[in-house]
Amino acid sequence: MYDYCLESTVSMPDTDPSSTTSQPRRWVLLWLLAVAQLMLILDITIVAIALPLMGDELGLTRGPLTWIISAYTLTFGGLMLLGGRLADTVGARTIVLAGLAIFTVSSLTIGLAPDGALAIAGRVGQGLGAALLSPSALSWVVALFDGKERAKALGIWSALGGGGAAIGVLLGGIVTAIAGWRWAFFLNVPIGIALFVTLVVLLPRGVRTAGSRSIDLFGGLLVTAATGTLIWVIINAGEAGLWQRANAIALVIAIALYIAFVVRQRTARTPLMDLGLMTRRPVAAGIFLIFTATALMITVFFLGSFYFQQHMGYGPLITGLLFLPVAAATMIGATLAGNLAARIGLPTLAATGLIVAAVGLAVAGLWLTPVVATIGIAVAAAGTGVLFVAASASALGNVAPHEAGIASGIVSTFHEFGASVGAAVMSSVAAVSLAGGTTDGFTAALIVASIAAVVAAGVAAMITPRAPKNAAA
Repeated sequence: MYDYCLESTVSMPDTDPSSTTSQPRRWVLLWLLAVAQLMLILDITIVAIALPLMGDELGLTRGPLTWIISAYTLTFGGLMLLGGRLADTVGARTIVLAGLAIFTVSSLTIGLAPDGALAIAGRVGQGLGAALLSPSALSWVVALFDGKERAKALGIWSALGGGGAAIGVLLGGIVTAIAGWRWAFFLNVPIGIALFVTLVVLLPRGVRTAGSRSIDLFGGLLVTAATGTLIWVIINAGEAGLWQRANAIALVIAIALYIAFVVRQRTARTPLMDLGLMTRRPVAAGIFLIFTATALMITVFFLGSFYFQQHMGYGPLITGLLFLPVAAATMIGATLAGNLAARIGLPTLAATGLIVAAVGLAVAGLWLTPVVATIGIAVAAAGTGVLFVAASASALGNVAPHEAGIASGIVSTFHEFGASVGAAVMSSVAAVSLAGGTTDGFTAALIVASIAAVVAAGVAAMITPRAPKNAAA
């Protein structure tokens, strides 16, 4: 579910033989890098649990609270491909350490934040650190292992990513209940420092840079600014209306920035995204599915956390326990999808996952009680688990081996964008409930998400290729 870095988001670093499979500490390095990656993953679900208490203490309204989630995922997704390019050009060792340092310092900043502005700035910093750390850490995993060992190493990497949701909701509940929301961020500091010092000592030196030294920083900033502006429009629409003058102007700016990004990608010597690859039906379908799956996933965590804590008055620990079936259902759905994909075909698989998600969201919205909500969002989570598998199979199963890196990077980017946009949309639809009191906003948001899933199921059935085909190298 939270496999943010599909193989291979970036190119494998060009290392000396002494730094690859002959490296005696490679398994230790794998676990150190995997723990670093796990921190990035946990910061989604931990924050979802801590968010209501965070808002109460800092006096945050709905808009700033939504940015606590969106600022991280937006920066993470918008700059991930740029982080991969930097790992290739500057060196994976340097970028891993820089990303880890930025993420750790930003976590401390949020924990000490006296107000929402500094907390959001810290989340942007965490997103920047994650965008540097995640692709460069995975490139090390690919570089340090070969053959069967590489498959085993990537299996461990993916398993930790998949279990991150369950660990995050439980850890977030425990830490927030016992020590307060600030410790959901302080916890990253000693872990980050220990990892940094250990990796400085153990990560091999002598990595030779690979590929072009040209970095499309401007392209990364353009797409991040465009999506950030669009998210601001969506959040503000919950109170001012979509066509209020400031929103309309910002929407025009967002469109102009997206157009500028497309032009940049067509003219840059080393573009961040292969726009031609994105227009291929399998990859476009994969992007659509991963974006939708993540938007639905964040709907469940965002709305559920506020419903259980703010409306029902449950503490963070009880809320974390109520989310465990949700995390488990996602992994069960993904496992079943992996077994069914070849039998029923990807269009049927994707549409089925979306219909299951729609049913779960509708049940939770129409009969909004704690028990029904828990069951409903768990069913919806199982559907999104199916969708994650269909998205990856569609986007990555139909590209040539030499295109796998950029394709997986594009999918990972839209994974984060889906979370950003999903949180913004649900925040606006549920605005009345997030302000306290009535559950009408929660119901409306869940029903809107259910309808969106049904519509997406029809689109998925039409655009998703039936099965991966062997792409020409």
